Amino acid sequence: MALKIWLDDKLVDEADAKISVFDHGLLYGDGVFEGIRVYNSRVFELDSHIKRLYESAKAIRLEIPMGKNELTSAVEKTTKANDVIDGYIRLVVTRGVGTLGLNPFICEHGRLFIIADNIQLYPEELYEKGMKVISATTIRSHPLAIPPQIKSLNYLNNILAKIEALDNNVPEAIMYNHEGYVAEATGDNVFIVRNSVIYAPPVEAGSLEGITRSVVIRLAKKEKLTVVEKNLTKVELYICDEFFLTGTAAEVIGVVEIDGRVIGDGKPGPITKLLRKNFFKYAHGKEKL
Repeated sequence: MALKIWLDDKLVDEADAKISVFDHGLLYGDGVFEGIRVYNSRVFELDSHIKRLYESAKAIRLEIPMGKNELTSAVEKTTKANDVIDGYIRLVVTRGVGTLGLNPFICEHGRLFIIADNIQLYPEELYEKGMKVISATTIRSHPLAIPPQIKSLNYLNNILAKIEALDNNVPEAIMYNHEGYVAEATGDNVFIVRNSVIYAPPVEAGSLEGITRSVVIRLAKKEKLTVVEKNLTKVELYICDEFFLTGTAAEVIGVVEIDGRVIGDGKPGPITKLLRKNFFKYAHGKEKL
């Protein structure tokens, strides 16, 4: 069955969901987006995603052509129209139709579209055994170029690092900032555990302030675990006891090897497994925060 896509102010058939080739989102990556999960027909942390979208848009002086309540309703209507029970939503706002020049203020008005569909997840075996990663040579964009808190359509930096990972036959790469500190993976936030303390790079180091990241930190604190945000070096990743990633698609997944160095005993550690279990329960409405 063809998807129903929310385009600007209404649902349309997938075949009719069209954006102009002169849209600045296509020509220059000029726009913002959110990736959102759906669990048991419930849109996960929708208010947090909507809030972050508007903040990203404000930072790049992009006016979203819809109020927050209207947009929330549009997301829910799109999810329901496509009978998404467990899936993924891509919410995108572009600058809109302009010219071949860079000037964003020539664009008539922003364009908005919402896709709700199934999602391709990592295989269950990878969660049980853990994943291998590499350190990317592609560094995270400088925060004075594109601030990491802005979830923009400019993802070429991450894609280049992803290519490095795939060329090395692993699914993910760890990106570092211009000072050599850990920023994030290509699509996920980074955590390590050492001596039962959880460490995470601060968002100022060059990572997105992930929604799943925030939930996992709250779940960890509920378990009376200590969470410290600090700059992390590559060596600290090499010698940690546990290593895991969090993200909308990845949820919570253990890393068992980086750059040929085995993490811990080569299996996802106890804190990683606990947080994954608790996240699953929270996402499916079986645990509260």
